[in-house]
Amino acid sequence: MNHTTSAAAPQRTAAPAPGAGRTGFPRRSVLAVLVCWLLVVFDGYDLIVYGTVQGSLISDTGWGLTKATAGTIGSMAFIGMMIGAVFAGRMSDTWGRRRTIIGCAVVFSLFTILCAFAPNAPVFGGLRLLAGIGLGGLVPSANALVAELVPEKWRSTIATLMMSGVPIGGSIAALVGIPLIPAFGWPVMFLVAVVALVVVIPLGIRYLPETLAPGSKGAAQGSTAKDAVGFGSLLRAPYLGTSLLFAIGTLVTLFAWYGLGTWLPNLMQLAGYNLGSALTFALALNLGAVAGSVLTAWAGTRFGPIPTAIAAAAVAAIGLLVLVTGPPVAVVYLMLVLAGVGTHGTQCLIIAAVASHYPAHLRGTALGWALGVGRIGAVAAPQAGGLLLAAGLGVNSNFLAFAGAAAAAAVLLAAVGTKIKKSTAVGVSNV
Repeated sequence: MNHTTSAAAPQRTAAPAPGAGRTGFPRRSVLAVLVCWLLVVFDGYDLIVYGTVQGSLISDTGWGLTKATAGTIGSMAFIGMMIGAVFAGRMSDTWGRRRTIIGCAVVFSLFTILCAFAPNAPVFGGLRLLAGIGLGGLVPSANALVAELVPEKWRSTIATLMMSGVPIGGSIAALVGIPLIPAFGWPVMFLVAVVALVVVIPLGIRYLPETLAPGSKGAAQGSTAKDAVGFGSLLRAPYLGTSLLFAIGTLVTLFAWYGLGTWLPNLMQLAGYNLGSALTFALALNLGAVAGSVLTAWAGTRFGPIPTAIAAAAVAAIGLLVLVTGPPVAVVYLMLVLAGVGTHGTQCLIIAAVASHYPAHLRGTALGWALGVGRIGAVAAPQAGGLLLAAGLGVNSNFLAFAGAAAAAAVLLAAVGTKIKKSTAVGVSNV
């Protein structure tokens, strides 16, 4: 089938680390994947870190923030992530994965550190925007590189497991926030990015291999003028319908995931819990997401990423709806674990599906497209959560909104699965 040919042949263009075999998983490739995973951990840390300090920014800074304006600031990082995801995915397909990944990592590290010294809300929001550009560019570029370093049979599993770095980073933010914020104040939470700058980025410089741009000398045999790189290629046959569905599915999934990540600690405080307890609820969400990364990696390999993603999105929707009923605390923890499994698991599986269903010369662009458009959901979620609370609709309004988004993701992914089956039936590949 053409899908196998076009997806596999461009892998000969890659310049993986020395010792890489066509079917093996060599040590240097393992190290490169681990470095990418560590960088993704900081993406997850950044997701939760704003939620952990949001209450302090409102009450302790004297910046005059309200719930609505705090939501606006929360959206700034996601606007930057949207910009970064769109352009870095494109750049990684033309300039190479390594340079794009390292550049994005430097940007997000520097501007996250500077957030600790922000004198007022506008400067803080601007720094979050700039840090978000680096964070948003990192994930599609790292996933594109990893897809080229691992054997095809492991591609979906490794892509899903690598995204476990997001909830692990979020769990770290919740855990360190419990003792550090009361002791040292909110700025210390942003100084953690120093670790990325002085430790992880040098590891990336040492261990990440560069891959050849598709138009470079040594490109795969069989490449033609039709193998153009760019968003225009995604938005015409045979990719148009699936590209739109993947993007909108990512949008609603990230609306649920980032909405919970941004507002959950504050929502639980409004529900009557103290800061320490509220952060343990955030920890439950992120530990569920870590478990979801492992479970969906296994299930995605066994049943396929799209069917598994549909089930995961449905689980998230059900878990969030149960929260609206005011269950006992033990059930709240369980439902938040399921919400973490479902929302983050769905996003991991979407990334795995995109990496598998586009040829190598479009992989970074396709990931950047899906995650870039998807970041609109991440931008809207903090705003929507703040506006719902400011309108006096209560904590449950947020849980209902995020549950609706998860349910919409299940429907959209079902449409993706149907379209892929129909396209395969008529012999259309790479959709």
